[in-house]
Amino acid sequence: MRRLLTTAIALALAGSATAALARPTAPAPAAAQVDATTQLPRDVRPTNYDVEIVPHAEKLTFDGKVRIDLDVLKPTRSITLNAVDMAFSRVRLGRAQGQDLVPKVAMDAAAQTATFTFDRALAPGRYLLSIDYSGKIGTQANGLFALDYPTTSGNKRALYTQFENSDARRFIPSWDEPSLKATFHLAVTAPAGQRVVSNMPAERTHDLGDGRRLTVFAPTPKMSTYLLFLAVGDFDRTTLSDNGVEIGVIAQKGKVDQARFALESGRDVLREYDDYFGVKYPLPKLDNIAAPGRSQFFSAMENWGAIFTFESSLLFDPATSNLSDKQRIFTTAAHEIAHQWFGDLVTMAWWDDLWLNEGFATWMEGRTTRKLHPEWDVDNVDAAFTSRGPMGLDAYATTHPIVQHIATVEQASQAFDGITYRKGSAVISMLEDYLGEDAWRAGVRSYIAKHAYGNAVTDDLWKEMEIAAPGRQFTQVAHDFTLQPGVPLIKVRSACVNGETVVELEQGEYTVDRPGKIPLRWHVPVSVRGGDGQVQRVLVDGQARLSLPGCNAPVLVNAGQKGYFRTLYAPAQFKAISADFARLPVVDQMGVMLDAQALAAVGLQPEADSLDLAMQVPMTAAPELWQNVAGQLAAIDDLLKADPGRQAAFRTFAQARLAPKLAQLGWGDRADDSAAVRELRQSLIGVLGMLGDAQVLAEARRRFDAFLANPASLGPDLRRTVLGMVARNADAATWDRLHALAQAEKSSLLRDQYYGLLAMAKDKALAQRALDMALTAEPGATNSAAMIATVAREHPHLAFDFATAHRTQVDALVDSTSRARYYPGLGSGADDLKMVDKINAFAGQYIAPTSRGEAQRVVNAIQTRVKLRQQRLPQIEAWLKQRGV
Repeated sequence: MRRLLTTAIALALAGSATAALARPTAPAPAAAQVDATTQLPRDVRPTNYDVEIVPHAEKLTFDGKVRIDLDVLKPTRSITLNAVDMAFSRVRLGRAQGQDLVPKVAMDAAAQTATFTFDRALAPGRYLLSIDYSGKIGTQANGLFALDYPTTSGNKRALYTQFENSDARRFIPSWDEPSLKATFHLAVTAPAGQRVVSNMPAERTHDLGDGRRLTVFAPTPKMSTYLLFLAVGDFDRTTLSDNGVEIGVIAQKGKVDQARFALESGRDVLREYDDYFGVKYPLPKLDNIAAPGRSQFFSAMENWGAIFTFESSLLFDPATSNLSDKQRIFTTAAHEIAHQWFGDLVTMAWWDDLWLNEGFATWMEGRTTRKLHPEWDVDNVDAAFTSRGPMGLDAYATTHPIVQHIATVEQASQAFDGITYRKGSAVISMLEDYLGEDAWRAGVRSYIAKHAYGNAVTDDLWKEMEIAAPGRQFTQVAHDFTLQPGVPLIKVRSACVNGETVVELEQGEYTVDRPGKIPLRWHVPVSVRGGDGQVQRVLVDGQARLSLPGCNAPVLVNAGQKGYFRTLYAPAQFKAISADFARLPVVDQMGVMLDAQALAAVGLQPEADSLDLAMQVPMTAAPELWQNVAGQLAAIDDLLKADPGRQAAFRTFAQARLAPKLAQLGWGDRADDSAAVRELRQSLIGVLGMLGDAQVLAEARRRFDAFLANPASLGPDLRRTVLGMVARNADAATWDRLHALAQAEKSSLLRDQYYGLLAMAKDKALAQRALDMALTAEPGATNSAAMIATVAREHPHLAFDFATAHRTQVDALVDSTSRARYYPGLGSGADDLKMVDKINAFAGQYIAPTSRGEAQRVVNAIQTRVKLRQQRLPQIEAWLKQRGV
């Protein structure tokens, strides 16, 4: 699944930190959320589900029948399975011979289970459990849900399913756990004019003569419940065939022409994965289904043979979509198609090992993007971002190991986070680099082949890696990085001795909120490049020492930037690195900058080191380095916002640094612009606008006025940048113009974007208008929660207070799997401790004690951000004064 980062995680990745969440002084009241407990009894196991579904889209209900082939493994008087929001009208248990048994039925809403109790014990053997039932169709993306969207012929409604992690139980009474795999034979009765889509091709169809059609799908392979899929709506489908597989994209009618890039990308990725995994994609077709709207939780889902993707990550309209959209479409496809092997063919045994799905899909996404679209990252700078991306989150006291214990449904939902995805990917990148690409791939291929159609745990993968590359202490290294949390810190000293450079490496731990913490220990693979350009590799366990030929250039640690650690150079070594900075490969320049910024933020390195490095980046430097400079200046601007006079002076300084680079690039695209240049142009315009640059704001307004007269005048690369800047600085008249655009728009994708713009205003009165609008039907059921979250970026107290005051209404606007994260996330941008009290109070009343992970992370981020601001500002202000600011 392609998950969305919450605001709190985004702040964490930017380098903020956390402290402990205060324990509530009173027990949670009865109104608090109660988590469903974990695994079902193991005395019964399903083998096949025959499912018949009749959805009633207009009434938001459905009728279902299921016949479950199951094995009773030991004598039992009861059968317990998962079910949520269902009513049972008939339940029978039969065998090949003998009379059907009629059980007593007991529902447990809190545990999300149904228990069938019989008058006598069931003997071990095979049985057929038949259930007639009815259920609910929701309006948010979990279970079977409806999405309404505008078209030129009026509003339409389509139905989709979303079951990961634990929502198949809203659709079928089932053993809704990843290890209880079975086959599924789905039959659906739907309006005859609509297309019905599932994991497998249709086996047969039959018109019922009453305006409805029965579609029976071919049986699925053995798979987990969360991978089952159904969609019903007014869809078109475009296809191509490749290597025996029919590849398709399905979208609302009139939009399938926007699917060409996604379709061809799917073909190219599938070819690559057939080769890489050594096991051919096993299903006859692979569809990707585009859906209007959005979720607060995810953007796409890897249902086997029927990937679900929101339109913003699948459809490409050349008139309004930009390069970032194209990259997102490709990387989303690469992620979800990787899951067809890592997750679908081989599934983690339980949510503890979720990273086997998500970490690997994230890593394969990056690897495949680099291979098939090298023009998007010509200097391989992504390696530095891959390794550093999760470190801010992982340096919190509230982090967790990659492999973590999951005890409840809500904990499983919260496991889809930056550690599981991004640290998982970063550690895989490092481990592949440590073993070598060929050995790593051999281990992956063996793992996939041995566990196909089954389940696995992390050590099953490590066993195959040990076979592929024996004698490397591989499992020790892998365990260190997956079974314990945190970020290693490698301290570097070097000296010239007898014509050689002697390098001493000492291991510590990078932490943001625990400066006195006793460091954990890792076996850390470290690559060191000396003055002759040669790279030596060493496994650091505590300390290491190595010698490099010559003394004519500084030593660079973490050459290539694939190691998952921060590097702290001794002052003399950092000075030498800075002096030689321009000669470093771009990826290493980025790694040095990112480490210096992070270490300065927590007091391990002078702020001046990082700022001086940013100031020496020349006009000719790689665009990614300029992106970093712009981001660093924007972060300092945020630190200074409590002192408007000081901030104004800094903004003049920052504008003077960035404006010449924008002038060099210009506002218009050039034929020879690289992907990185196009992205930099957008970033510079956005940051300069945020800094209040009068010329940039005026040009954005001029282009907006031209856009109102002629929408084609604003090209896709600058469209969202300009509209976002205008929306953020809107007055009432401008806000009304944007509102009119939203109301008139017939494209569901553009309509969503316009309603998002309405929530961006700095003006508090306009922000309140957006909040009020979010509780109406106008924006659409899946836009409202996003509008509230967007208001929270500029007005966290306003949005948090509004959402909690209207909690019952807002609950209906948020995926049920997201609520424990959504509300704390609204307060994550606050800079004062009053928000800490608000979040603690809300968590104590409405979030189950076992589900407060996100609340803890947000509280820690706020507390530490306040503390670090006080520590950092004197150094930053001293540095600015030296430059006359």
